[in-house]
Amino acid sequence: MVNKANLFGYLVKHKWRYVRGLFLLILINVLQVLVPKITGQIVDGLETLSLDDRKLLYYGAILILISLMTFVSHFLSRLQVAGASNRFDYEVRNVMFDHMLKLSMKFFHRNRVGELMALATNDLGSLRMITSRGFNLMTNTLILLVSSIFIMVRYVDPRLTLYSFLPLPFLVLVMTKFGPMINRRFRRVQESFSDLTRKTTENITGIRVVKAFVQEDYEKENFAKVNQENFDINMDLVRLQGIFYPLINLISSLSFLIAFVYGGNLIINKQISLGDFIAFNGYLGIIIRPVMSIGMIINFAQRAKASKERIEDLLNEEPDIVDTVPDNPGPGQAEDFHGRIEFRNLTFAYDKKGPNVLENINLTIEPGKTLGIIGKVGSGKSTIANLILRLYDPLEEGQLLIDGVDITKTSLKRLRDNIGYIPQDNFLFSSTIRNNIGFMPEEPTLEEIRRAASISQIDESIMELPDQYDTILGERGVNLSGGQKQRVSIARALVRDPKILIMDDCLSAVDTDTERKILNELKPFMEERTCIIIAHRISSIQDADEIIVLDDGRIIERGSHEELLELNGYYNRIYQRQLLEQEIETA
Repeated sequence: MVNKANLFGYLVKHKWRYVRGLFLLILINVLQVLVPKITGQIVDGLETLSLDDRKLLYYGAILILISLMTFVSHFLSRLQVAGASNRFDYEVRNVMFDHMLKLSMKFFHRNRVGELMALATNDLGSLRMITSRGFNLMTNTLILLVSSIFIMVRYVDPRLTLYSFLPLPFLVLVMTKFGPMINRRFRRVQESFSDLTRKTTENITGIRVVKAFVQEDYEKENFAKVNQENFDINMDLVRLQGIFYPLINLISSLSFLIAFVYGGNLIINKQISLGDFIAFNGYLGIIIRPVMSIGMIINFAQRAKASKERIEDLLNEEPDIVDTVPDNPGPGQAEDFHGRIEFRNLTFAYDKKGPNVLENINLTIEPGKTLGIIGKVGSGKSTIANLILRLYDPLEEGQLLIDGVDITKTSLKRLRDNIGYIPQDNFLFSSTIRNNIGFMPEEPTLEEIRRAASISQIDESIMELPDQYDTILGERGVNLSGGQKQRVSIARALVRDPKILIMDDCLSAVDTDTERKILNELKPFMEERTCIIIAHRISSIQDADEIIVLDDGRIIERGSHEELLELNGYYNRIYQRQLLEQEIETA
């Protein structure tokens, strides 16, 4: 079992791919090391005129064979290493997405969408780079360095090898100094990319608002600032890399200069042959190339380290809402869900240090009964829905019970499977209308979908579309009106046939006539279910069995519609004002 926060464990799963890739890389490098030696022998043979046509063909055939074997080995090694790296990328991305789905709402309030998107794209891409190209570079560097140095010392000249390697310690020093700096600047690049993604996402998602308020120029300036900051941070990294890589090239070139001067003297003094000199330069070129790539490896490694920490921080994030109860409570128990809701002296705050959103709520809703909730914006209406869905848990005081059982001791899956929720934000997916309404584990039939859509008064509108229920919706249902989106969301909750139905201000975008039709169609459906209707319009809740009025998280009035009117309090004032508004609209 792999620890999901231990990314190394996902690489270990594919160790045999890396072993096979390593074997092939060793073979490639051994073949490469043979080429300068063979080239040196050919040069010496040509210089002494000891080569005939047959030997030239022999050496040529060997070089061609080495090229073919190198080609095949390169292809196979890439399949192994890149395959393991892509599999790692695939598995970790799935784990990240699965983990984010399990995290509580507080996490998404703390973290921006752009940052989470950057984790699943840029950061994971950095890890894929070190596990594929970085692995190849590190393997090639190690093998070529060891094998080439051995041959240069053993078969050419130890002193020439030593002098040519004098600049290399300075090369290592430069790379050691620049590595941490690259890491810090790359982390800033990733964070800046998150901000840029967030800003872009916000503006595209809210394009209607931007256009409606003629804020194109303002948003363009805001985006330009974020984009400029992203550009400046990236340029800081580019400038650092602009010094880093040329400096490595400069130090590496000194090795060739030493080899040219000192090696040339050795040839003049007849201490080495011309072929040995050419072979030595060939080996030096083989060595310098991977040594220069050490800088790239350090760059990859530093980027990967920063990305690994960010991804592991995400995977180490623990959800606030933990399900300790099995999904399947036992034979026959699933049918025991009736939907009786009880709040006992419940006080709730979203943060322990923050103000209370609900205070001392005592409330019981029996199955088959409907509760209406009304109150000012921020009075705690939606919080009641969030607590029933167990998107949040009461922090300290009070209890919330479903069928007499504390909600924290009920299986999350069982709880939410029995709740139909219609949120204020009618989010629709970029899919067909049928898929949006039938958004549940067990796909409902078209007949069931149409029945739910008929209750929500959207079936006729859908059937008038060219593709009817197979019509593809744009992002967030952009090709539907606000009222149509609300009615699709209502149908999505109804098709689940839930024991508890929560309607959170879901009729605000429909006209009063459509609202009346929907509520009339809902009456038979609601008779067998526990229903909670949160609204700002009294017309939506006036037929409820009980209505509560919330103010600053407290229940200030409760009773039926007639009883609340007789109190001549807050509810009555809202009712009279809304009656006046209706008279003005119809006048």
